Amino acid sequence: MCPNKQRKNNNVISIFGTSKAREGGDVFQIAEETGRLLAQEGFTIANGGYGGTMTAAAKGASQAGGQIIGVTCSAFKKRKPNEYITREILTNSLDERLDTLIELGQAYIVLPGGTGTLLELAKVWELQNKGFIKKQKPIILIGNFWNPLVELLAIDDPESVCHVTIAEEPKQAVKLLT
Repeated sequence: MCPNKQRKNNNVISIFGTSKAREGGDVFQIAEETGRLLAQEGFTIANGGYGGTMTAAAKGASQAGGQIIGVTCSAFKKRKPNEYITREILTNSLDERLDTLIELGQAYIVLPGGTGTLLELAKVWELQNKGFIKKQKPIILIGNFWNPLVELLAIDDPESVCHVTIAEEPKQAVKLLT
């Protein structure tokens, strides 16, 4: 058991996940439900602003009347932000984009994803682990997708896993934040 896990209700929740999720798929539905539940609790969501889970979470939040910050990147010249974004922050690089999402978030929800999502999770997790984020901010992994990674890291650095919480479903993740 990890001591002193903090649970606070703050304004902006940054959501990380795959751009490959498609409408009707399980991951898309989980992201949409997550966005909707967060908006119903009064949270603003922030994400990368494009497709997949970014669209899904934004759609869910929009349907609940929520605010959605899309942090986009000029390096993606042919991509257009999704239609649900209420505020766009345009960055010049992937590093700036991720740093902005980390800075905006008072907590982080991580959905299944590929190497981009792994990068997002790894960076925010390492910043927490090394104390570079001054105030502890929850990192919540939804579902069991990341379990093997968490278990593997616990072998070498058991204390590092105190910085992440695994929620089985969106309702549980949002409950951890409220």
